[in-house]
Amino acid sequence: MIAQRNKIKVKTPIVEMDGDEMTRIMWGMVKEKLILPHVEMDLVYYDLHIKNRDKTRDQVTVNAANAIIKHGVGVKCATITPNADRVKEYNLREMWKSPNGTIRSMLDGTVFRKPILAKNIKPFVSTWKEPIVIGRHAHGDVYSNAELGIPGPGKAEIVFTPSQGGKPAKQTIKEFDGPGIIQGIYNTDESIRNFASTCFSFAFDQKLDLWFSTKDTISKTYDARFRDIFEEEYQGNWVAKFRDVGIEYFFTLIDDAVARIIRSKGGILWALKNYDGDVMSDLVASACGSLAMMTSVLVSPSGCFEYEAAHGTVQKHYYKHLNKEETSTNSMALIFAWSGGLRRRGKLDGTEEVVGFANELEEAAIETIESGVMTGDLLFVAEKSPNNRRVNTQEFIDAVAERLQRKLQG
Repeated sequence: MIAQRNKIKVKTPIVEMDGDEMTRIMWGMVKEKLILPHVEMDLVYYDLHIKNRDKTRDQVTVNAANAIIKHGVGVKCATITPNADRVKEYNLREMWKSPNGTIRSMLDGTVFRKPILAKNIKPFVSTWKEPIVIGRHAHGDVYSNAELGIPGPGKAEIVFTPSQGGKPAKQTIKEFDGPGIIQGIYNTDESIRNFASTCFSFAFDQKLDLWFSTKDTISKTYDARFRDIFEEEYQGNWVAKFRDVGIEYFFTLIDDAVARIIRSKGGILWALKNYDGDVMSDLVASACGSLAMMTSVLVSPSGCFEYEAAHGTVQKHYYKHLNKEETSTNSMALIFAWSGGLRRRGKLDGTEEVVGFANELEEAAIETIESGVMTGDLLFVAEKSPNNRRVNTQEFIDAVAERLQRKLQG
């Protein structure tokens, strides 16, 4: 039973975005068992379930993003990005865009992802002693692309027509002899500068070396623009600051960076373009134990923060849940989405008790795993111990709740 005590009060509203499938089930458990018994707050709720996005023609996602811009902090459950199979399964009007992509585009933010480390789960890469933080540019590139299927022979061109007059710039992509495909991607100097500035600021705040990598030897205009803007930002604003706190900025080709990362001890911020960051964040998370063991926060240039689970909706477990079968699904990333949002809200509001609660929630979750109580995904990678015990989805959250209650009672 929850002891009689005053709940911790959050001054300013937090935007809550509900999600899909198994993560929606766990999201509700985490909120009801770990958050609401201890915290009193105003939640501005948006239901991003795929059917509600379809019903509102995705306006609910736009409204949620605007609410984050208004209130400054949001927490988001994992959501479905529909493909053709999902359109059929949920009888959707159309193949709606990724909610994450829409929110990231509207906030023009950078996604920072950091693995959650437990003492009894060692990274598969033996040299990694400290977390590797991924800074992902969450704007443009392949996530906002234009694509065409080429039906037969012909010429594909890329064309830029100046809006204020002048001769259009044109370049041939490919002279096709038969069917094929083409894709056009973009980015903007403004967004790249925001990305660079946010990464340097994050590295400075966390006292982490900053690595940035692209393939500018192949992409001599597109990737080279990223490289040049990062260098301009570093030389113009950060050289002295980095030197004063003993950290470094390092640029290299992405293939070289991958080789170096494997041999590194960790403890760096690795800044990457949108697609590269998407892939490498999953690699780092999996190498540290599980895709569910990764925090994720979107930081906008205007100072808005959106915390989310870095993984998907756990579709297979959801189908088992619907069939009344037992699941053992890891809720750590969802727990840390809530704790991250609460901590940031507390820091912005100057309410130390809210920050303290967020810290204790994370400690309770990690200590639960370190005590040997864990979900099935971690049991096979944890160090062998007689205390290790596989629990189901709800039992893990209940175990965290029990430990959290003891910590709050002192």
